[in-house]
Amino acid sequence: MAIALPDADAEIEPVPTSGGGRKPEPEMDRLSNIVKAFNDQFGGLFADSKRMEKRITDEIPKQVSADQAYQNAKKNSDRQNARIEHDKALKRVITALFTDDAQLFKQFQDNESFRRWMTETIFGMTYDG
Repeated sequence: MAIALPDADAEIEPVPTSGGGRKPEPEMDRLSNIVKAFNDQFGGLFADSKRMEKRITDEIPKQVSADQAYQNAKKNSDRQNARIEHDKALKRVITALFTDDAQLFKQFQDNESFRRWMTETIFGMTYDG
């Protein structure tokens, strides 16, 4: 079976590099979803869950985003390598918080489910690509 195409000059438009097939969520809705997920899954693990919410939605993402190695990976590398640097940066931030917040450090070190959730959440909050 053959398909006959007209013999004419044509141009193929470039593939769009933005988008992704979905409408981006507003920032506040995204944060409220993160807080809800945290409370549903891990709220009972911490004596002061409100303070933990602030750490997870504000303080930790800012500190991870400020990490120089992570910034370089976001600018000069692909998502996979940026993820590797993010995970290292998050571990450095959590380790630095140990003196201020031993409970958070303990959950991050000992609770695989919490560590996995925290890693996914902070990467989603800090990686723009």
